[in-house]
Amino acid sequence: MSLLRPWRAWLGRSVRAKVLVLALAPLALALPLLLLALSLWTSYAYDQLLRTKVRADLAVARGYFEQVLLEVGSGTRSVAESHALHLRLQTGNVAPRPPAQVPAAVQDWLEHERQRLGLDFLVLRPPHDPDSPPAQSSGSSARLVVWEPAQVAAHAPHLLPRLDIALVPTRNAAPTTRTHERRAMLMLASVALPPDAALRGWVLHGGLLLNGNLDFIDHINRIVYPPGALPFGSQGTATLFLDDVRISTNVRLFEQQRAIGTRVSQAVRDAVLGQGRTWLDRAFVVNDWYVSAYEPLLDSAGQRIGMLYVGFLEAPLRWVRLGVLVGTAALLALVMAGTVAWSLRWARALVQPVERMHATMRRVEDGDANARVGPLPQHDELGELARHLDRLLDTVAEQTARLRAWGETLDRKVAERTRELQQSNAALRQAQQQLVKSERLATIGQLAAGVAHELNNPVAVIQGNLDLLRDTLGPAAAPVQAELRLIDAQIERIRLIVTRLLQHARPTEFAGYVEPLALPEVVTDCLVLVERLVQQHGITLQRHDRATAPVACNRQELQQVIINLVVNAVQASPPGGVVELDSGDWIEDDRVVGAWLEVRDQGPGLSAEVRARLFTPFFTTKANGNGLGLWVSQGLLERYGARLEADARADGRPGAVFRVRLYSEPREPAPGAASG
Repeated sequence: MSLLRPWRAWLGRSVRAKVLVLALAPLALALPLLLLALSLWTSYAYDQLLRTKVRADLAVARGYFEQVLLEVGSGTRSVAESHALHLRLQTGNVAPRPPAQVPAAVQDWLEHERQRLGLDFLVLRPPHDPDSPPAQSSGSSARLVVWEPAQVAAHAPHLLPRLDIALVPTRNAAPTTRTHERRAMLMLASVALPPDAALRGWVLHGGLLLNGNLDFIDHINRIVYPPGALPFGSQGTATLFLDDVRISTNVRLFEQQRAIGTRVSQAVRDAVLGQGRTWLDRAFVVNDWYVSAYEPLLDSAGQRIGMLYVGFLEAPLRWVRLGVLVGTAALLALVMAGTVAWSLRWARALVQPVERMHATMRRVEDGDANARVGPLPQHDELGELARHLDRLLDTVAEQTARLRAWGETLDRKVAERTRELQQSNAALRQAQQQLVKSERLATIGQLAAGVAHELNNPVAVIQGNLDLLRDTLGPAAAPVQAELRLIDAQIERIRLIVTRLLQHARPTEFAGYVEPLALPEVVTDCLVLVERLVQQHGITLQRHDRATAPVACNRQELQQVIINLVVNAVQASPPGGVVELDSGDWIEDDRVVGAWLEVRDQGPGLSAEVRARLFTPFFTTKANGNGLGLWVSQGLLERYGARLEADARADGRPGAVFRVRLYSEPREPAPGAASG
């Protein structure tokens, strides 16, 4: 939080900072969020696209695999049921009793058919051969089987060298103690000869060994990934697994060595062979990441005996996706930089009049009466407001000079009359003092009226242009609402100063609208306004509201009186002191005529000399006071026949008590109503 304080202070002091933050903050938030959303959406769409692609590739590979199964089965069945085989068996001098032997001519013909069909073996075996599976009851498709080496040796001994596959240690594979894989995975079709054949009950076995069958796996790869099927240099691969061992693959372990004998990762093994699911996701294949698809291969009993895999290298596609994101980020960064430059330029033009006016007011506050905003290039509402401020300062300076001249003239007149009256007796001296006071007050009234007249016109112009500015800008004025409210507050402050000048000069001519008021409610409203001052002095306020009768007074003027009394009490009390506010009903002749309010402080109290002069103008005991607060408060209350009294505390503790008595119905002021 400490790191944010300088930034908060900077924002609190600068309109330009607020405008820039207002303009750039949405963009600074929106662009990263847009980039994040684009990245997430691209990643999701990319993954879905790759899964869809590899799922389609697996479907193509599975279709070809099933087609080969069908061809092995249909080819074997066509040979078993062919008339050519039947004729050769009839003329081949087959022994009538078992064990019958297959004539050499028949074996030669079967070898020719095997080559024609592209099978690895095509042999006739007697019924109930322990090394041969039974004939298929129906169907034209071959089935997948796993044979031990003895079964392969009994049917096709020439295939035995392809069975011994050394297991290669593979990263992420499941632990195993095996070192070789010697079993065979075959596409096998077993078809019984027709009942009228010479070797009745014999079974023709046709098979295709998948171990090390590179032509088969390369053909699958060419079908699934023909040249140009994968963009950006990605490479497609296909593999057949016996259990979790690669028995036929075009995945490379090294540059020219195929990864036969390597094993699939344990995660894929558990999902595909363990749970029977199809894997469609990224997978680490031997030495790199591939977008992979694995599905289980089932034997005729429905047991999972291996897997069919297709996939393509992910790295080229991943780099392309990263390049797109980097390019997008760079483009957004350029947009952000251009927006920042544009915002800085226009923010400078927008807030220049406000900054110049602020600097001018600071110089005026520091005593430079000649400070002015000066000419501005802007001709909008803010520029016009700055020019109005210069005209207002010119008017104030002129009125100040006239007021100073009038004061000097007044001082000379007072001095002359004082010298004349010094020769008079004591009665005349007292009359002279009263005359001086009356003339000074009259002069102040004239000056206040002149200042009020001269100030009200420019203030009205400023207020009118400020309202026009707010209406013209509409929602666009939101960034400078705080400054506009500040200008409103200062205009209202000037009006209050003018009003107070007039009240100081002629308090009885400014009676306000009278209404029945609940005294406790007015006190509550006043305490809200002085809450900050009370907290600064560490004062505790204690209230005892017992007044129930309404009072007749103007609300604003009564608030002015109460606030003046509370402020005086707070300033007179020591830090940590207590200021008490009590109220009750005012009873005269056994009837309620109004209400009273007492404000008690813990200050030094009121001496007899102070009480004698307490309600006279310009008398004060404070170093920075003007001596008009109690005099004005007294004048405000006298308009309604109310009283303002001051005395020492009745409980014997140090401090003073100021008491306000208000009637429920306004009355004519009584002479000598205010007392000490």
